[in-house]
Amino acid sequence: MKNNKILWCLLLCTFLCSAQQKVTWEDLGAVNYSEKYFSAYDSYFLYPHFEKSVKALEGKRITISGYFLNIAPDEKIYILSKSPMASCFFCGMAGPETAIELHFTFKPKFATDELVTISGILKLNADDVEHFNYILTDCKGAIVQ
Repeated sequence: MKNNKILWCLLLCTFLCSAQQKVTWEDLGAVNYSEKYFSAYDSYFLYPHFEKSVKALEGKRITISGYFLNIAPDEKIYILSKSPMASCFFCGMAGPETAIELHFTFKPKFATDELVTISGILKLNADDVEHFNYILTDCKGAIVQ
């Protein structure tokens, strides 16, 4: 009997630790910005100040839906956006919190502006201006039906 309880506890812990947390774009919007000078670029960039609710997601496997942007597939540059390409962050229609840099284990077969759901490990990035504020690693995805 005791061994069964231990086994069930281990199985439950394994399930809870590997579970994905569904996140919305509103959740990721819990960030404020200030301008910060980066001497390497002799320029000011928006510097993110993540709120506690966002910091609590760092290092966790999250799932979020959005529009897939196939920016430079040969260079493995993929983005998940809250909005389609015509109104995305790059076009000046939204803030940096509306786009996530994606790092896939395998090359995805999604088309630009395809609505997808992506899961991955969330990394928060404030200091490397060559990457997005939100980065998902070990990504897996599916087309939203």
